[in-house]
Amino acid sequence: MEPPRLYLFLRRLAGWLVAHLFRVTVTGLENIPPAPYIIAANHQAWFDPAFIIPFFPERPLIYTMAKRETVFNRGWKRRLLPRIGVFPISPNRGELDDQGLRTVYQVLDRGGVMLMFPEGRYSRGRALRPLKNGIGYFALQAGVPICPVAVNGTDALWPFRRIDVTIGPAVLPDVPAWWELSRRVTSMVDRVRGAITTALARRRA
Repeated sequence: MEPPRLYLFLRRLAGWLVAHLFRVTVTGLENIPPAPYIIAANHQAWFDPAFIIPFFPERPLIYTMAKRETVFNRGWKRRLLPRIGVFPISPNRGELDDQGLRTVYQVLDRGGVMLMFPEGRYSRGRALRPLKNGIGYFALQAGVPICPVAVNGTDALWPFRRIDVTIGPAVLPDVPAWWELSRRVTSMVDRVRGAITTALARRRA
């Protein structure tokens, strides 16, 4: 499916602004797998997607999610956000609601891309928080790789600040099938965490 023109316009605008207002270094573009896949990134601030999405292929559309109660709280937001790939969720104790779960699997089943922040909340420049297991379940049950991304510098943003975006090698859902599901999920999540942590440490050095 062709991405909406509004989505293409906004991602190109975000890419232009990011490139001209900040000193952005992007490494690892060769590690982006073919769709479908999940992008798993650390989360320093609400505008992190603007430093991630423009550096991935324009097609297919990259979907992400936001809280229904705090982000989809105005009529104009409920009309606009779905047109640019943002869908509402109502998480409970860190778990997605049923509609959110269905949407993630629908995106991946159609060959799309999901951007997810598995920390669940902002780290704001601190060490990577523990990752939610949901990302491992999604990857295993949909049979798609996870593309780990580390973003450095968005915790305190000002013009011409250095921002580093590192895309690591894809984490494949290739754990032994005879392992019980919880062990397979833990293995996937640990590999993603290791990839992001390694990239963060390398760029901060």
